[in-house]
Amino acid sequence: MALYAAYGSNCDPTQMHERCPHSPLAGTGWIEGWRLTFGGEDLGWEGALATLVEAPGEHVFVALYDLTDGDVRQLDAWEGADNGLYRKLRVRVHTLDDERLAWVYVLNGYEGGLPSARYLGVLAAAAEAAGAPDDYVLELRSRPCTSSGV
Repeated sequence: MALYAAYGSNCDPTQMHERCPHSPLAGTGWIEGWRLTFGGEDLGWEGALATLVEAPGEHVFVALYDLTDGDVRQLDAWEGADNGLYRKLRVRVHTLDDERLAWVYVLNGYEGGLPSARYLGVLAAAAEAAGAPDDYVLELRSRPCTSSGV
């Protein structure tokens, strides 16, 4: 099993069950020293795509999943890691009980550009479904965005 830290729409337990049906939720936590941002505006269908960048003093809420090898391959295809859109990095996740090493997808593109309002809504709803604190969800919902994809 590989520990995966979901920070975008994959925080949604229902979506992850559909994409990775053999991989259980293993908890939630925070990636310290990183921030959620957007990039690759020219790569997405409706604006910039979610990614992470290092940022001292910042943090990102994540849902942790124990992925089977088969589900890893399936998720790589969903996320575009099998064609180079995203790459995988290992990060340290702080949970209520301990620190755990997990991997995340990071966009192979430059930071910049705005996500669509619809996409931000999906990310906020996913974080909320995973149990993110209200202030974190509110911050996601209040980020600047484009009206495309609405």
